[in-house]
Amino acid sequence: MDGTPYGIADAERDLRAALGQAPAGAVAGAWSASTMQAGYSDISGGYTDAAGHDVDAEPRNAFAAVEAAVSRLVEAGGAPFNRVEIRWTADRFPLSLLGRPGRVRVETSFDPGIVPRGPEDPAYEAAAAARHRFWEARGRRVCGYAAQDHHANIHGQTKWFGPHRRILLLRPAEGPREGAAEGAVLATDGLSTPWAGIPDPENGVACEVALRLPRGEAAETERVRLWTNILISLGDRVADGYRVARDVEKHGAILFSRLPAECAPFEYVILTGAADGAAIPDLPFGSVPLLEAVPVTAAEVAGGDPDEAWEAGTAGAALARRDRSAPL
Repeated sequence: MDGTPYGIADAERDLRAALGQAPAGAVAGAWSASTMQAGYSDISGGYTDAAGHDVDAEPRNAFAAVEAAVSRLVEAGGAPFNRVEIRWTADRFPLSLLGRPGRVRVETSFDPGIVPRGPEDPAYEAAAAARHRFWEARGRRVCGYAAQDHHANIHGQTKWFGPHRRILLLRPAEGPREGAAEGAVLATDGLSTPWAGIPDPENGVACEVALRLPRGEAAETERVRLWTNILISLGDRVADGYRVARDVEKHGAILFSRLPAECAPFEYVILTGAADGAAIPDLPFGSVPLLEAVPVTAAEVAGGDPDEAWEAGTAGAALARRDRSAPL
């Protein structure tokens, strides 16, 4: 009747007609859908035959019907839910003139495990505090941010998929521990922040990247500005690559990126694990490795094999000629 909110019975009626257009051989179907949360939703599932094998060559047709029904249920309001389970079973004696409408069951539920982290989730600042403690324990003073991006979207996502897209400026602490590196270090501060707007239990892209400020004729402030911009760009590429830390672990070192002309005499950056194998502990979902970005000249990586994955052999050989005994 007019004015009655769209409900489960209505969804089952609509889906019975839509899912009844099943492919030949299908005897059942199951779909699981999440509602739109922080700009993201998902639908999975499909038709199966009597042996339980997938038989749907065009799953998008069913997905579109499921998505439409879920959207109408959300718009109708009522008890909150974020997950919808749909089961279709073919009629035992299908009528060819009427298609194969079958039977449909729709169930809604609220699953707290798929609720996305909001912009104020405490996990974000817990991650930042863990990184700062890590650097202070290594004899480094956190001297503020050499760069930071405040332009996260409404879900708390920057280009690094979390609210933190920053570069730390680090200097030796007063009376540093024996063997601590001298000079300034720049480090990403946010690649290991948990994802914003989605619930996955991961520390972002599972690494942070540090760079020893190269020596040069320019004033330190100019060198900090230049290499801060470089490290922001490297962080963007690491975030886009997602599993870069895994590639570094697999190969030991990778020839990661070319550098702009203003970085001369350096022309490339190698990514490798910290010389002492350091990892940042106590993040919301465990620890992540610290990677080091090492600028190198063209001569240091000459003669490499461009067909080798990440030119890992060339990168490793170049690092072997470097003194990296002082920890970051």
